[in-house]
Amino acid sequence: MSSTMAAGALGAWEWVTARLRGAGEVIPSLAMRIVMGWEFFEAGLEKLRGENWFADIHDRFPFPFNVVPADLSWTLATWFELAGGVLLWLGLGTRVVAFSLLFLTFVATAAVHWPDMVSMWADLLKGYSISDMGHGNFKLPLLFVVMLLPLIFNGGGRASLDHLLASALRMDPSPAPVSDACAWALAAAVLALPLLMLVPVAGVVLALVAFAMAAFARYARA
Repeated sequence: MSSTMAAGALGAWEWVTARLRGAGEVIPSLAMRIVMGWEFFEAGLEKLRGENWFADIHDRFPFPFNVVPADLSWTLATWFELAGGVLLWLGLGTRVVAFSLLFLTFVATAAVHWPDMVSMWADLLKGYSISDMGHGNFKLPLLFVVMLLPLIFNGGGRASLDHLLASALRMDPSPAPVSDACAWALAAAVLALPLLMLVPVAGVVLALVAFAMAAFARYARA
């Protein structure tokens, strides 16, 4: 009797998780696209209606953005945020758009939200906050990063123009995942590029990991 009940419980759990995964192909990505789309669109709208304050922090931008004129940086940031927000809502070019906004978030974090000087972990932990008390306040952009990463790696989901276009072009909109050396090399590269703007040492390490994994994958295929 106990084994029958256990089998029934396991079967019920599989039934539930299978359907949650089915709905999960729509709801989580759609929710993230709506929220992130609004956050970036709102930020772009504020810049469009406001005055350029990039000149005040221009020297804090990471290279090469610190050599780009402040007016041009302001214009690019404004329209990246406005267009990016709309494209996230539509789910069009989701991975590219989310990566672009991830990069923009890291640049903004380096210029505005990162502590001026981190002498110990306590100073860094103080910055994990949303307040006007200084210490960087990087909690909100970190949450943005956490929400953008699933869109980069998993795409816009079934409720997106990306999915419709892939189906129309007779492509597989949801190909089976492949977890090989190339996959991890690509993942390391995705994380390395924006990290170079904020923590260059970590970015370089991840870039080297990406290169090593890509080389290993090529060697293994040979």
